[in-house]
Amino acid sequence: MSDDGYNPMRWECRLQGCFNRVKRPKIEELASSLPRKIGFSDVDGIVELGGNLLVLEWKENRFIPRGQRLLYERWTRFGPATVLLVVGDAESMSVEELAVVHSGRIEDWQPATLEILQEEIREWAAWAQRNPQRLPAVARIAAGLERHHHTINGNSP
Repeated sequence: MSDDGYNPMRWECRLQGCFNRVKRPKIEELASSLPRKIGFSDVDGIVELGGNLLVLEWKENRFIPRGQRLLYERWTRFGPATVLLVVGDAESMSVEELAVVHSGRIEDWQPATLEILQEEIREWAAWAQRNPQRLPAVARIAAGLERHHHTINGNSP
């Protein structure tokens, strides 16, 4: 990755095969590990800045599956996260519409372009830099996860 954040995907499908088949985990193989019909969701993009998270979810249309909608509503309600839902063509990077999820609520869809999406990301980044999250809270969460990990493995913390 360069100093300006440019991080090109270094995958050549012609030479290396289909990225989805070769590099993406087959998350459906883990579905039986979860209760009911809950399944893992993938994330198209995520960035952390000052303890704040920005998630990018790219769609071909406005349809957001129920489980994914609940995930984004709850994630943004209980954590320092914002989700940008984008309707567009990922191959050409054309953007048609944009909806923002924050504080547990999906805002109305708005017409958008790639330039508008870039501006939304810049505005979020400026906000995130002005509003860093308290790291002790993050450390407490990490400590709780560490205790959980030890419990699963039969070790004491």
